[in-house]
Amino acid sequence: MFSWKNTNKSGTDFRGAVLWILILGSIATADERNSSADWSMFRGNPHLTGVATNSLPERLVTRWKFEITEGVSSSAAIVNDAVYIGGEDGILYALNLKDGSLRWKYTAGEDPIRSSPTVHDQTAYFGDSGGAFHAVDVANGQKKWSYSTGGEIISSANATRDRLVFGSYDGGFYCLSTRDGSLLWKYPTEGRIHGTAAIASEKVIVAGCDERLHVVNLTSGERIGSFIMGSVSGASAALLGDKVFIPTYGNKVLGLDWVRGETVWTFEDPDRQFPFLASAAVTEEIVVVAGRDKRIRGLDPRTGKERWHFSTNGRNDSSPVIVGDRVFVGSSDGNLYALKLATGEESWKFEAGSPIAASPAVARGVLVIGTEDGLVYCFGPDRQ
Repeated sequence: MFSWKNTNKSGTDFRGAVLWILILGSIATADERNSSADWSMFRGNPHLTGVATNSLPERLVTRWKFEITEGVSSSAAIVNDAVYIGGEDGILYALNLKDGSLRWKYTAGEDPIRSSPTVHDQTAYFGDSGGAFHAVDVANGQKKWSYSTGGEIISSANATRDRLVFGSYDGGFYCLSTRDGSLLWKYPTEGRIHGTAAIASEKVIVAGCDERLHVVNLTSGERIGSFIMGSVSGASAALLGDKVFIPTYGNKVLGLDWVRGETVWTFEDPDRQFPFLASAAVTEEIVVVAGRDKRIRGLDPRTGKERWHFSTNGRNDSSPVIVGDRVFVGSSDGNLYALKLATGEESWKFEAGSPIAASPAVARGVLVIGTEDGLVYCFGPDRQ
């Protein structure tokens, strides 16, 4: 069931307004074009599609690795010549992209950092498990400001212009000023928020643990609509035009029309009833999802039918990333896989030897990912 709140005072049909906003939102801004070589946030872009704009060589080698003593579940951001990644030790690390050497580190506190950093306007934004949200100057690693919520923050931030949005385990969905961290609005939900929100122009789309998909006005924080998903979701909403794709903890993957408020399709494997925690990677041609049933799947984005599946030896909480004609994903079986996007066949594998819950970050010709034993790897072309 989907319910709308029409906030258009002129009486203009809301759906038409949303479609116009989608058209405007599809036009890249100058900032977006200039940052296209970067991976500045979780899932790579404000629509959270998990699709890299850069390519990777067919043969990948380990360029460098960096050790974080207490493990990594945060995904990296790659901006310009630096990598930003959070550790279970409560520290945000800035590494040189070229060789993995430490540039600076910022100690958020004693609580783990499981929120992936977002780099926007020369600032790294992230939350920690103690409920604090941090803004750090990427030039020197100095704190700009922080904001306290009432619960753990695993949700990563999405940012546009002078505002950023993220969720907390206190059930609040927050919008803060990037300038000083002041609260612009807070949208209440009836459950924890684990995933990251997508932004489409002036609309914010976020799935919650209250079993609802929420659509919120970015400017005012007012509810535009909410969709009953039938299960909690810890995944992020992957947005492709008027469609949104959301894996759920209820063993399903949903394809929804968020403009009309309709379920387009539902995927569920009748023989393998396991939750999905990882977020989907989506293009016009395929939806790739990783599940806790030890399978990675390619689904038809129009029908939800399975095109292929690939079996791993552990559950898969790492969110896939599409790079050209391949998709990369980590697994708790200790491997980083590259699969052919058309068939799901394995084309490359790296044996890390430790579970991987973090998601790949791909930019500037390299892939960066961390493992639960605390090693951050950078893969790229052979230097020879």
